[in-house]
Amino acid sequence: MAKDLSQITFEFSKKDESPKEFLSGQPLQTLPKTKSTRGRKSLKELYNDDDPVELPEDEILFQKAYYGIGEVAQMFKLNVSQVRLWENEFDILEPKKNRKGDRYFRPVDIKNLQLIYDLIRRRKFTMEGAKEFMKKNEKAKEAHELIASLQKIKTFVMELKANL
Repeated sequence: MAKDLSQITFEFSKKDESPKEFLSGQPLQTLPKTKSTRGRKSLKELYNDDDPVELPEDEILFQKAYYGIGEVAQMFKLNVSQVRLWENEFDILEPKKNRKGDRYFRPVDIKNLQLIYDLIRRRKFTMEGAKEFMKKNEKAKEAHELIASLQKIKTFVMELKANL
């Protein structure tokens, strides 16, 4: 005397049917998900390889004697705290400080910061590695300036070619 105990299944909606409200049976209105703007930015957003540094030309840069830390951070698209950290870690950065403690960077300091930025962000050195590299290669600054000038020439030639 065996009883047939088959499982009972309920099918509430068809597979190709859109979801409906439980009580009314009306179709659900789903809002498109927007990405949250809170929290940390992704590394792709922060460090784009298309040279995010917006330094003015040397003639314009050397017109002012001092730049505030906010201006410098804006040039390099960094947080002010990042610039402060690099200033504490690297001896070649020597900004002037007033009695209040505000940092004012000379154009020479901005050029040195550009070298540090290049080593850490573009060439992916650690801070310790960048310090060691700068100690061993005293001509690194000159080589960096040469590379920067060659890149400017390259962009000029590419723009010239595009306009032909």
